[in-house]
Amino acid sequence: MQLGVRDLTRMQQFYDSVLAELGLVRVAEERAGEAGVIWRRADRRWPQFVLRAPLNGLPATWANGSQVSFAAPSPNAAAAAWSVALTLGAINEGEPGLRPQYAPDFYGAYGRDPEGNKLCFVYADGVNG
Repeated sequence: MQLGVRDLTRMQQFYDSVLAELGLVRVAEERAGEAGVIWRRADRRWPQFVLRAPLNGLPATWANGSQVSFAAPSPNAAAAAWSVALTLGAINEGEPGLRPQYAPDFYGAYGRDPEGNKLCFVYADGVNG
């Protein structure tokens, strides 16, 4: 997954803190092209999360109806990532909790990052398999 951002430095700091709660680390030896950064689990190459300026040179904007979902290793990790995000300027879009309308074990928390991208931190049996 890749997001275009306007303020790469600010967003890199935001995601460094938030994604650490989920066991994702920034990969210093790899770049996503010019001015791009990558996060992933230390023991896997994929999946990756990437931030960079849009390739077409236009300003980055959030997409209405889009959401980036991050698999959490536990309900506590999902709640912790959401909590850190809010302390760093994210907007609350749904407090941590079970969402049985999706699945009996679906535990999620929702927010918008400082640039307006909708995020979901989710734990469910088998999500990290």
